Amino acid sequence: MITYNHYNSKLNFMQNYKEKYTTTIELAKMLGISRVAAAKKVKKLIEEGTVKASEKGKGYIIETGSLPDEIKNEIRRQQEEAAKKITELGKRAGHDLGFEKELWKAADKLRGSIDASEYKHIVLGLLFLKYVSDSYYQRHWQLEQWTSDPKNNDYFIKDEQDRKIIIDDKDQYKSTGVFYIPKKSRWENLRNHAMHHDIGKYIDEAMEAIENENPKELKGVLPKIYTKTNLDSQILGELVNIFSKIKFDHDIDKEKDILGRVYEYFLGQFASAEGKRGGEFYTPRSIVRLLVEILSPYENARIFDPACGSGGMFVQSSEFLRTRQKDPTKISFFGQESNPTTLRLCKMNLAIRGIIGQMEWGNSYYEDKFPDLRADFLLANPPFNADWEPGRLSDKDPRIKFGTPPGSNANFLWIQHFIHHLAPNGMAGFVMANGALAVSGREGEIRRKIIEEDLIDVIIACPPKLFYNVALPVSLWFASKNKKNGRFRDRTGEVLFIDAREIFEQISRKQVTFTKEHIQKIADTVRAWRGEAGAEEYKDIAGFCKAAEKEEIAKNGYVLTPGRYVGVAEEEDDGIPFKEKMDKLSGELKEYF
Repeated sequence: MITYNHYNSKLNFMQNYKEKYTTTIELAKMLGISRVAAAKKVKKLIEEGTVKASEKGKGYIIETGSLPDEIKNEIRRQQEEAAKKITELGKRAGHDLGFEKELWKAADKLRGSIDASEYKHIVLGLLFLKYVSDSYYQRHWQLEQWTSDPKNNDYFIKDEQDRKIIIDDKDQYKSTGVFYIPKKSRWENLRNHAMHHDIGKYIDEAMEAIENENPKELKGVLPKIYTKTNLDSQILGELVNIFSKIKFDHDIDKEKDILGRVYEYFLGQFASAEGKRGGEFYTPRSIVRLLVEILSPYENARIFDPACGSGGMFVQSSEFLRTRQKDPTKISFFGQESNPTTLRLCKMNLAIRGIIGQMEWGNSYYEDKFPDLRADFLLANPPFNADWEPGRLSDKDPRIKFGTPPGSNANFLWIQHFIHHLAPNGMAGFVMANGALAVSGREGEIRRKIIEEDLIDVIIACPPKLFYNVALPVSLWFASKNKKNGRFRDRTGEVLFIDAREIFEQISRKQVTFTKEHIQKIADTVRAWRGEAGAEEYKDIAGFCKAAEKEEIAKNGYVLTPGRYVGVAEEEDDGIPFKEKMDKLSGELKEYF
């Protein structure tokens, strides 16, 4: 079992290593130069005997302490410039849609050689602290206005001392979903000590005091790593000053949106910086948006994510309702996560968005924390192709109704887990490795039984490189417990296949994304097939979508690969007669012989 102490000892090891050594890539980032230029600079310093480094691949691992003073001073100058830049950015936060991107660039510059997995908790913890403090200040200001206004029949109090009692009453905050923040934890106190050499201690004490004041929601959630971190105290202070600039004069809803945007953007960037490990806590936003758009959650629904990571599925579901003028507070959220540090990120992420839910720590394979939950909607991005231990489950476990998957791959344990937790009219949308679409053997037999039960609704093949630094192609599966529940048209015995492998926008050499237009196109195709009001009439499109009967799927060996059903896209007729094309092609070929 992973414990907080285990995490801390691992973190301390990484901190000590990162403090002593720097890579060429990190040096390039800190100096604001290319990797090639950094490698040349290090090579020259090695030849001059002024730096200790060893060659690794196309770069070097450098002993940080051996770097010449001129380079250390330049790194410091670059970091100070970054801090100034963020200060300026903070003044125009909310007016510039690129604010979070620029904020990240500058904050990342301050990171130096600190590992992204450590810096993530430092930065996101501070963002959380800023949010809860500002929410407290907003409520405090509101109570001051109300209690001193003679026209306010509900709150006006003539006596100033009695008025103060109401303003300082903890229940006045907690009853409106605002965390009560003790004086030592308020952002103003941290800002006053920002340049103190012990700023790390002040932040840790602030985190602990907030947890003690709000144990039900936050006990054991907040990071208390600021005293131990190897990040320079001056950098910590600069981060405090930086986030102090995100302020909107009592417009807490606007600030909540900005802080939420920043938190989510930073989560994504940390996932990218951590590479494959980043996928454990963050699902790219475009995938989450597509899942939610197709499921279309509604008020008073129960939403469950048994592999909830940092809570992106809940955030997007809440946003989906808000943008449709529905009340996002009228959803019940349930989540389970096996990594305790990731669960902390999730709880902070939800708190920043004002989302309340029941989030539990535990391994969904063996410790189902919600055995009796039957959700209206289930959203998930589980770990792919993971090992598990079948012997730890009872043969009578109700989740493995269709069969026990092999210990070498838990994909169909997850799929059965999802189906098991659906309400009689429930729907699930989840990410799955493409191998599950066509695998044979024991897993293929489980898939066959699930198809025979008519539980599969929609399958979408996605392009590779949707995840950070991971080229593994994935598909989106949608399951429905009842295809004739009245919400959509009766789809009994049908499955919609969509091949979206060629629908993407390249955002870097290593990653692609779905744009809003792509998401709309795919979601509208599903809506048309389901016969939703206002949707266009559904038609099969060669190479893109096909509605297949269960009998056709059976003839294809119960394989669910969309390409097998949608076929190849028809080429547009360019109006040139076939004979003319052949004569031209023959003439071109003769020139080569």
